[in-house]
Amino acid sequence: MSTYNPAPSDHSLANPDVRRSNLGLALRFLRDHGPRSRAALATDLGVTRSTVSTLVAELAERGLVTDGQVVQPAVGRPSVAVELDGRGVCGIGAELNVNHVSTMALDLRGEVVAERKLALDARSLDAEQVLGHLVDLVRETVQLLEQRDALVVGLTVGVAGLYDSTNDVLTHGPNLGWYDVPVGSILRRSLDADYPVTVDNEGNLAAAAEATPGDPLRQDILVLHGEVGVGGGIVADGRLLRGSHGYAGEFGHMIVEPRGRRCGCGRQGCWETVSGLRALLERAADPDDPIRNPGMAIDDRLCELNRRAGLGDARTLDALEEVGAWVGFGAAMLANALNPATIVLTGYYAAVGHHMQAAIERELGAGVLAPDAGGTRVVLSTLGFSAAVRGGATAALDAVFTDPGCVPRRTTTSGATA
Repeated sequence: MSTYNPAPSDHSLANPDVRRSNLGLALRFLRDHGPRSRAALATDLGVTRSTVSTLVAELAERGLVTDGQVVQPAVGRPSVAVELDGRGVCGIGAELNVNHVSTMALDLRGEVVAERKLALDARSLDAEQVLGHLVDLVRETVQLLEQRDALVVGLTVGVAGLYDSTNDVLTHGPNLGWYDVPVGSILRRSLDADYPVTVDNEGNLAAAAEATPGDPLRQDILVLHGEVGVGGGIVADGRLLRGSHGYAGEFGHMIVEPRGRRCGCGRQGCWETVSGLRALLERAADPDDPIRNPGMAIDDRLCELNRRAGLGDARTLDALEEVGAWVGFGAAMLANALNPATIVLTGYYAAVGHHMQAAIERELGAGVLAPDAGGTRVVLSTLGFSAAVRGGATAALDAVFTDPGCVPRRTTTSGATA
């Protein structure tokens, strides 16, 4: 759970830096803990009611909070709760992967406002073509938001591979076949946007999306994100661990079978060669089977796998069992090192995971030294393939929760009054 240091007095709020900090403090508290009366919010933040009234009034002027339901306290008069508004403020997340490009816009409450997805075989196209398709989706999304009179505060793009955020370059994208591609600068030049555009590893964004504020079971988690490649992220005490250069989370390139199949990265026996989507599809179907066609939408391919498994098809069930065992084998290695409270399966693992979970948990229990798998539980993400793109939209909104002053005041306001 987040910690909140008491805000300063009304007098100190005259300092612009202090005011900005405490506007963010109040907004984050409402995000993490839900609606509060002004009196309760003042108590929670350790400040006076007049300080809270001043902060709430400004947040309302910026369209970030509004009046909610009437609250009846145990003692005293009823009062009106303050809650997040932000329906006119949106962050956009995007994902650039081997099988698709996609976008999602979230408002300040975390509700989906717009969503776009295009299935494609990125390996058959050059980087400029794939990025062009993504730019088209972003423009469509922005147009929809403009029609709603919503302010776009940022775009965060998740990409499959090692992303050097310092130099703004995808250094290694073996499954895409991209190396040293300046994804960020290409997107910024093409979009010519008046909002910030940032790029991150898709696994990091998926992990951030799964770390639910205020949920103690989601503060120490290991996120495993399965697509053609396998990646993910580590969240410790509610914070995403990126490593010294931002390369943490490349789980798919742990060597689990030294004499095994050659990986797209050039090495042999990487975990993703036995637990990635390609490994599952090759075990489950012949080369001419439609589900092996990279031009077929990944959701449709997985839906067909689930259909076959549901009908009891032996080959499909055997493939899911075998790949699930490999997922559990690698998960046990990571759990021995990290001892997470929860392992969250996202991407294709979430889509077919109900057929694989028993095998995963069996191998996890067998491979973790600590009793009862060290207390680690395995859950399927409810976000599925949208985890990374949702994490991107959430990351884009972080600027507002850090500095609500980045959203301009509105000429007229309604709701939350001091």
